[in-house]
Amino acid sequence: MSTNPKETGRKEGAFEREPARRVFAAELRECRYQFKDGDDEKSPTFVLLPTGERCNRIFLVGTLTEKQRQGDQNIFYRGRVVDPSGTFFVMAGSYQPEAMQQIAKIDTPAFVSVIGKPNLYQTPDGAFLVSVRVESITIVDKETRDLWVMDTAARTLDRISVFKTGVGPDVEKAKEQYPTIDVAVFRKTAYDALAQIKI
Repeated sequence: MSTNPKETGRKEGAFEREPARRVFAAELRECRYQFKDGDDEKSPTFVLLPTGERCNRIFLVGTLTEKQRQGDQNIFYRGRVVDPSGTFFVMAGSYQPEAMQQIAKIDTPAFVSVIGKPNLYQTPDGAFLVSVRVESITIVDKETRDLWVMDTAARTLDRISVFKTGVGPDVEKAKEQYPTIDVAVFRKTAYDALAQIKI
């Protein structure tokens, strides 16, 4: 599936859409740091991955295992998309009417591809939750899911290699923000995910 900005949506003001990064659920759920790049109100907001890459948008593929319609006047959908490493929590509301219509038509369980924006929330007890605000959600086949797993594993291993070199502002920021996380755990995530798709 293309992540070309011209194919996935309109420009936001004067800003081009950020590329959608591939990331496993196991890494996304460890995110604890979100920041804006710039002072303008339309400046993009990023979640920083523990492996040292900023994400304004993500591209994920997995199984939509459940969905729930909520609200009366402000209707929105919540759902769970499972990849080989864990669960993505996704949502689509009135600000994403196209995505809301798409998710409404999908019967669970189904393989889906999702492009969306990760959002980080901190609960009153201090826990962190990451959800994905859906821009588009489409039914795909198992082959597409398997290709995504292979691509995402490769991207994860690439990020770990860059992280180990310690080069780049986002890598330095990740080391500051996630001092207790050993990125080697995400190498295991990648290899475990690959092992699950072998025929």
